[in-house]
Amino acid sequence: MSLTAGIVGLPNVGKSTLFNAITKQNILAANYPFATIEPNVGMVTVPDKRVDFLTELYKPKKTIPATFEFTDIAGLVAGASKGEGLGNKFLSHIREVDAICEVVRCFNDSNITHVTGSTDPLRDIDIINIELILADLEIVETRIAKMGKKARLSNDKEALAEANLLEKVKECLLNNKPVRSLNLNEDEMKILKAYNLLTIKPIIYVANVSEDDISNDNNYVTQIREYASKENSKVVVICAKIEAELAELDDDERSEFLKELGAKESGLDKLIKESYSLLGLSTFLTAGPDEVRAWTFKNGMKAPDCAGIIHTDFKKGFIKAEIMSFEDLQKYGTELKVKEAGRMRLEGKDYVMQDGDICYFRFNV
Repeated sequence: MSLTAGIVGLPNVGKSTLFNAITKQNILAANYPFATIEPNVGMVTVPDKRVDFLTELYKPKKTIPATFEFTDIAGLVAGASKGEGLGNKFLSHIREVDAICEVVRCFNDSNITHVTGSTDPLRDIDIINIELILADLEIVETRIAKMGKKARLSNDKEALAEANLLEKVKECLLNNKPVRSLNLNEDEMKILKAYNLLTIKPIIYVANVSEDDISNDNNYVTQIREYASKENSKVVVICAKIEAELAELDDDERSEFLKELGAKESGLDKLIKESYSLLGLSTFLTAGPDEVRAWTFKNGMKAPDCAGIIHTDFKKGFIKAEIMSFEDLQKYGTELKVKEAGRMRLEGKDYVMQDGDICYFRFNV
């Protein structure tokens, strides 16, 4: 499974500049609204030193890291949900992503036009979030109208449960609150999954700051952090301009540049880490002379389900999983020494996969 995120924001907040940097693609980043018309989709690899270690150890024919897919859509404006600036069309492009990255301008620059005339991150957030809410409300109201009284009058428990849930969601949206603010249970989440609601998705606010503010929060970032804390959302501070410069450097130069900035990691690395945390994702690994590969899985998944990520036959015919932790392999140096130390283990169908597990699945179809 590949992690997917949609990048949203007002025009000229740095969305496309950030997208260009993190995907190393040359997407048009112009100083006017709607420079991005069609959605831009880019894939980036997830930085993982464990994959680097395994590649050095096994010297495989190929190495496949985990990936993160970004979809960048045109800048949204007030009225986007009703088609202003072709907004509704743009919003449709991100309905199937796992998370939303909302880029918010947190810098002043008279040379870069702000669509509303001034820098005000909380106002900008409200504009975007209300448009997402209105877009969801249209979908929910349309579905309620189609179901009509039939669901309420029928003896179909599933139809009645859906109708009642949609009414609850509608009330939430009418109060200008995202669907993720509702305390939905597992069954309710399953019902709503088919609707691909935008506001049910977890959100990360990406505060785009100037080069001078990369190390310390400015007043704009502080405001966003306070806002995000109220809805248990994440905030990542980046400087799109610096990310663009980092994208042009090789690994050694990048490390040196980050040192000069006093940063341990790039904004992209922070964004990926926070995305994994927000979505409850981890990584298991497979390694050998043919291939070293990182696989993304949901926390809590059991061994057969993780085997199914590799191939459905692995899940169908699952017998056992031969597992060692990355830490043990790093400590002892070889698989053989891990086995000699009694740290290699066989796990069955009820084993809950852990981050950093190195796996060999035994199966029979």
